[in-house]
Amino acid sequence: MTTETPPTPLSGPRFQTDPTQLYREMRRDHGPVAPVILDGDVPAWLVLDYRELHQVTADPVLFSRDSDLWSQWDRIPDDWPLLPMIGRKQPSILYTVGERHRERAAMIGDALESVDPFELRRISEQFADELVNSFCGAGETEIIGRYAMMLPVRVLARIYGFTDGEGPALVKALNDMIDGREHALAGQQHLAQSMVNLLISRQEQPAEDVASHMLGNNAGFTAEEIAQDLMVMMAAGHQPTADWIGNSLRLMLTDDRFAASLSGGRHSVAEAMNEVLWEDTPTQNVAGRWASRDTTLGGRHIQSGDMLLLGIAAANADPQVRTDGSALTGGNNAFFSFGHGEHRCPFPAQEIAEVIARTGIEVILDRLPDVDLAAPEESLTRRPSPWLRGLSTLPVTFTPVPAL
Repeated sequence: MTTETPPTPLSGPRFQTDPTQLYREMRRDHGPVAPVILDGDVPAWLVLDYRELHQVTADPVLFSRDSDLWSQWDRIPDDWPLLPMIGRKQPSILYTVGERHRERAAMIGDALESVDPFELRRISEQFADELVNSFCGAGETEIIGRYAMMLPVRVLARIYGFTDGEGPALVKALNDMIDGREHALAGQQHLAQSMVNLLISRQEQPAEDVASHMLGNNAGFTAEEIAQDLMVMMAAGHQPTADWIGNSLRLMLTDDRFAASLSGGRHSVAEAMNEVLWEDTPTQNVAGRWASRDTTLGGRHIQSGDMLLLGIAAANADPQVRTDGSALTGGNNAFFSFGHGEHRCPFPAQEIAEVIARTGIEVILDRLPDVDLAAPEESLTRRPSPWLRGLSTLPVTFTPVPAL
């Protein structure tokens, strides 16, 4: 008689150093659905395989987004650091289900559709150039902290309705909240208050921004619900986009297949960005779905009230889907990096993220055409998060150029 390998803690250095191998081992030891342990020894399931992840995300009734279904709430303290990532009684689109969710998704989609793509590109270029101006004369910089982590939130803050001066504090709050550590709740509180203040301002004086469009077409949603949705949109739009920039630049600086792009090949920028969404996706794992009744998934007995985490990175690397992991993915966009099903990232939001990320990468390559990695590739480290995968630092050198 064999004993199954114990559940895997959803933390620890391997999510930084080699998550791909970790997911392989979990798939080998447990199959397509693996037991995991969250902070405080809280149990959950991690869905690893492409087919099972498709099944979960395509059935919003059986695998619900309603977190009230969770059977573990009596074990969760008020200061649990993962509360901002999972949440209870949060009146946001993340936990709305059924027809109300569809109405809410339409409201958000309409507001994001109001963003002029040419103006978005102009704003992205403006902020990207300003950031490059701050270090282009030095001949060296650290791309993540001084560029990638600053650009998306500045662009999003502008199109949502914030002043440019509010950007830095929003960056810190978002990063603290998403990393799920001791400052997570404080970050969530700062972000929430910022959204409330923005909506109060826009109720008094509407403008041509996303917040005003949501207030003007809210289908009966309260200001609190809209504030929660703006929080979700800011968090989902900032950090993954920053990591998309950082991970794509890392790939282009370290992989010979993309070396030509550093001398101005823009087509390969898009190829590198697509490759990252398959091989090094910023969104690694997502919480979550809750079983509305007892069921079976991937040979596992899932009890009513169990939480399932969406293993985006693991599913993208499923060997049954990626039969040749060494081949470039080309234009294949069947990845799970933006989710799937009723709760996937709205298409206008995906377009906004792509414009910001691509603009950020192209501005760097245009302004600093000989940019090169300033440290051994193997020395690059990742942030300690099982949820999002991004670099801690990306040091580079280049020939100094004057500011614009």
